[in-house]
Amino acid sequence: MNSSDVSANLSLDEVRDNFISQWGAFGSHWGINRTMAQIHALLMTGLEALSTDEVMAKLSVSRGNAHTNLKELVSWGLVRIVVKKGDRKEYFDAERDVWKIFTIILRERQRREIDPALDLLRNCQEETKGLEGAEAEAFRNQVKELENFVSFARNLGSKVDKLSYGPAMKLAAKFLG
Repeated sequence: MNSSDVSANLSLDEVRDNFISQWGAFGSHWGINRTMAQIHALLMTGLEALSTDEVMAKLSVSRGNAHTNLKELVSWGLVRIVVKKGDRKEYFDAERDVWKIFTIILRERQRREIDPALDLLRNCQEETKGLEGAEAEAFRNQVKELENFVSFARNLGSKVDKLSYGPAMKLAAKFLG
């Protein structure tokens, strides 16, 4: 049986459930927890905004886990709260524009990982300024090289964040071509 025969036998729900599960596993490699990534995948691939109760039921997660991760996704800007007229519940809908998702995650990763790394490297240089000797100089030089590279990566990420999808793809094609 080839892959098209297998996929013809799977329902959309089965394929979507597998995607959500795998997206959750990828999320842990990208610096977010599995449930947060699974909620994002669930909302991103659905047609309608979901309530916390619906997210809990579809992913078999606790209310606290669903609530905490939904609020975190909202704070990142990957999910927005939707109010339905006549309903007191909050509903959640995901950003679906792939470029916006990429730039939001890039910005958040810079804020949470790159910026603190730069602070650490700059502090290490400042704290060792008055130290003398070959070992101190080698340490400062290595830290300075790391700081230069991380600063370059930060600046590159900031430039990419400011580009719209079309120009970014043209620039990538030129760079990679």
